[in-house]
Formats: sequence, C-alpha cells, structure tokens
Amino acid sequence: MVELDNLKVNFDTDSLWILNIIVAFVMFGIALDIKVDDFKRLFQNPKTLFTGVISQFILLPAITFLFVKLTTPPPSIALGLILIAACPGGNISNFMSHLAKGNAALSVSLTAFASVLCLFMTPLNLQFWGNLYPPTAAILREVALSWSTMVKIVLVLIGLPLTAGMLMNHYSPLFSKKLCQLLKPISFVIFILFVIMLFVNNYETYTTNAHHVLFLVIAHNGIALLIGYLFSGLMRLSKRNQKTIAIETGIQNAALGLLLIFTFFEGLGGMALLASFWGFWDIISGLTIAYFWGEKSKPSPVCTN
Repeated sequence: MVELDNLKVNFDTDSLWILNIIVAFVMFGIALDIKVDDFKRLFQNPKTLFTGVISQFILLPAITFLFVKLTTPPPSIALGLILIAACPGGNISNFMSHLAKGNAALSVSLTAFASVLCLFMTPLNLQFWGNLYPPTAAILREVALSWSTMVKIVLVLIGLPLTAGMLMNHYSPLFSKKLCQLLKPISFVIFILFVIMLFVNNYETYTTNAHHVLFLVIAHNGIALLIGYLFSGLMRLSKRNQKTIAIETGIQNAALGLLLIFTFFEGLGGMALLASFWGFWDIISGLTIAYFWGEKSKPSPVCTN
C-alpha cells in the first residue's frame, strides 16, 4: 500500500498542456449551451436549486469522507475519492438526463450553476475534507497545497472558458447552438482518447494496481447516484427531477480531477489511478442507468385485436 502511494504516473509537461486544453475545451463547450435564463430558472425554483447544490457539493463530499473512513483505502486513493467528490458534474450529464427522460432544462441549469460554484467549492471541499482525515492531511501538507493557488488555477481553466462560451451564446445564439452540438461530442471523445493514451503509457502500472480501485470506484459512483436520487426524493421532487439530480450528482468531471492531480500532486499514483478509472466508469454507469430509466419511462404498447 505504501508503494501504491509512491507510484508516479508517466505524464510529462506536454501531456499536462494537452490536459489543460482539454479541460478548457470541455468547459467552453458546456458554456455554449448556458444562458442567463438558466440561472433565473433555478432561482425561481429555490427548492430544486437547494436540492441540487446540497446533493452535489455538501452531501457527496461528506458521505465520501464517511466512505473513506469506513473502507480505509491507501491515503493517495482516499484523497482521489475526496477530490472526485469535490469536482462538478461532467459534460455528458445533460445528454444522460435527456436519455433518461429526466428534466433536460434542469440538467443544463444545474450544470451552469455548478460550473460557477465549483470555482470556489472544489478547492474548499478538497481542503476541508482532505485535512479532516489524517492520512490525506499528511499528503496535503507534503505538497504544501495552497487553497488560493488552486482557486486561481480553477478560475483560469474553468472561469475564462465558461465566461467566453456564455458571452458567445449571448451575442451569437444560433452559431453557438450549432457549435455546441459539434463541440460537446468532440470534447467527450477527446477526453476518452486522452484517458486511453494515459492507460497505454502506464499499462503495467494500471493493470498491476487496478484491483486496488475498481471496487472503490464502482461503490463510490453507485453511492453518488443514490445520494442524488434519494435526497431529491426526500425533498419530494418529481421522478423526472430525481433522475436528473441523481445524474448531476453521480457524473463527475474526471478531466478536472486529473488536471488538478497532475498540476498539484505530480501525478500521485493512487489519485491518478482512481480518477482515470472514474472517468471511464461513471460514463458506463451513467449511460446504463439513463438508458434503463428512459426505457422504463416509455409508455407500454397498447394491444389491439
């Protein structure tokens, strides 16, 4: 386990630049679909906004902390779990909500709000929950992670593309809509190709240590989906909104997580290993449950004689 914490993933400066561009590209694509009205719609329904924000930025990190305490994984993997829980939703969540016959408008609105909120909540949650658990606190002290520095990095890589995309959408809505339809699937494919490249370049490291993270990733992702679904049910939201908030809570931006890992933690093996598998698994689980919900929502065929 100590060896796992000391693993270094093969990842050079050029690869980091590519990942920076991918994250900015993903956020720009998301922002092209965001309008000021999306924020207004959420504020007009504060109960739904409260449910979505609490589920994603409060409950998920808190329950992840309890999950880490219960499973006691190696410190680097534990910190990877905390970091993934601190990230905002992934860029494919809107498509999944549509596939699940959820509330697509709510999904876009929550993605918009979470993208802004993560500028501060992602660094804050990582620092707070990471320092609350002694093994991960030791890693944070070792890398001398600065909350203000992380905020600046996230502001540049998330805030600037987000602002640029929203401005383009405001001034050129028709062009933005066409560009968004093109960029969203492209950014998704590019990220998958990047993870595959990361896997190929570290084939032996990943295959030798995959068993350390597979169960944790599957269990953690399942918990995240359940948190969103059950909490929104507890708040008496509709089934459509329950499905949407479950997806927004369970589909995390693993690209941002990997970027922070390679920027601040020098590709710390356990963290990179976990975030890479998360990037694959939450897509598989999200599409599977979205397809199941979508099929379940279809009206039964009427038999006629």
